[in-house]
This record gives sequence, structure tokens and C-alpha cells, in this order.
Amino acid sequence: MTLAADLLDIATRIARDAGDLAARRRREGLEIATKSVAADIVTAADKEVEAFVRAELARERPDDGFFGEESTAQESRSGITWVVDPIDGTVNYAYGIPAWAVSIAAVEGSDDPATWSALVGVVYNPVSGEMFRASRGGGAWLGDQRLSVTPEVGAAGGLVATGFGYDPATHAPTLERLARVMPIARDIRRIGAASLDLASVAAGRMDAYYEKGTNPWDHAAGVLLVEEAGGMVGGAPGGRPGKGMVIAAGPGFYGRLEEILEPEL
Repeated sequence: MTLAADLLDIATRIARDAGDLAARRRREGLEIATKSVAADIVTAADKEVEAFVRAELARERPDDGFFGEESTAQESRSGITWVVDPIDGTVNYAYGIPAWAVSIAAVEGSDDPATWSALVGVVYNPVSGEMFRASRGGGAWLGDQRLSVTPEVGAAGGLVATGFGYDPATHAPTLERLARVMPIARDIRRIGAASLDLASVAAGRMDAYYEKGTNPWDHAAGVLLVEEAGGMVGGAPGGRPGKGMVIAAGPGFYGRLEEILEPEL
């Protein structure tokens, strides 16, 4: 088994077990606390699921690094780091909206998100049972179906996914950005989980996605899904997807969206 295949097998299995744990905890009831601002929440399940994923990865690959949303980072001794969002879409999860996911990626290179390269990525929605998975050079898949982005967007415009930050100070610029995008959009979708937005672009369910303010654990797996489904991904800083901006779309629509968002790249 190749390294990528081995890593993908590990990520897929752990994501499924972690998602099933999160779903079980959701049925049992929630303990909720706030994070940076009142609207930004974390549940006890977020922390428990990340601890589970971290322990499983440490058992399988003890020399690998770890970079997750809910715990301190661990430096890699192997050149491989796992980037984990235990429950992406926590507000959806808390409200019982069936759009949340476990996102796990394995990356190689330095511990700087601006320079690393994703080897594998999985996004698992336990509610729908859908497991999106990709490996570098191996394509993006949902079950036995190989995924492909929307190649071209017609005159009606693209179906575009985006997200809004929790900090009220970001809302006005977010709405101004949305107003610039609307002329090329068929419509807008705000699902509330970046990993699922990116998986939807990879699957051709969305024509494009953009968002400012996401963290590496939000998009590391999803970006690889889009790339392996034939899409284009960029953003900021330095033209790479990052906290400054993430843009993802099929090759026939990417340039139009990038041009509109160019002042922020």
C-alpha cells in the first residue's frame, strides 16, 4: 500500500468513527460554551471528538504532527501533519441542522499552512452518511463515484456558496463583498460548514465557493477535494487558500469570481 493510500484509509476510518461519536453525543444532549464572540460556540462534543481523533492518529502514526481546532498543535517528526476539524458547522450541529461534518486532512511539508501540501482529505457528514475523500493524484470520490466540478457556467450565473464570520465587525464588508458577487451568481447558498461547501463544489452541487476568515482546519481537506475533482483553488495570502480568502470553482467560472474578489487577494 502506498503512503497516500495508507493515510486515506486511516483518515476515512477515523472520520467515520468520530462522526458516529459526534452524532451519538448530539442525541444524548449538548453542553455549549462560547469562544471568541457570543455567536461562536463550542460544544463538549467538539472537544471530545477531537481528543478521540487525536488519540487514534497517535496510535496509528505516533511520529506525525497534529493541528486541530480545539487543542494545541503537535510538531511532526515524520514530515506528515494531520489537520482536523472535529465538528465543522458547530452551530448547525447545536441547532439540529443536518449540515455538519468531520474534516480530516494529512499534509506534508512545514507546519506553515501557506507552504504545506495536502496528501489526503476526507469530509464526512454523519447525518447523510456521505464520505467525501481524495488523495493527491488519486481523484476525489463519494463512494464509488468519481467527483467532477462543474466545467462551465451558463448565462444565468453560478450557484455560489459562501459564509459569514461570527464577529459583527466583519458583517458590513461581507455584505459588500456579496453585493459584488451577486451579478455573476445564479443564487447564493450559505450552508454553514466550509468543508461541506468545498465538498459540494467538488461534487458539482455548487459551482463555486468563496469565504474570508476560515482557518486551515476548515478548508484543508475540502481544498484537496476540489483540486482532485478538476477545480481551481486560490485565495490569500500569496494566492493560496487561507484566512485572507478562499476561492474554489470549476475552471470555467473561477476567473470571473477571482476578478471580482481580486482587491482582497
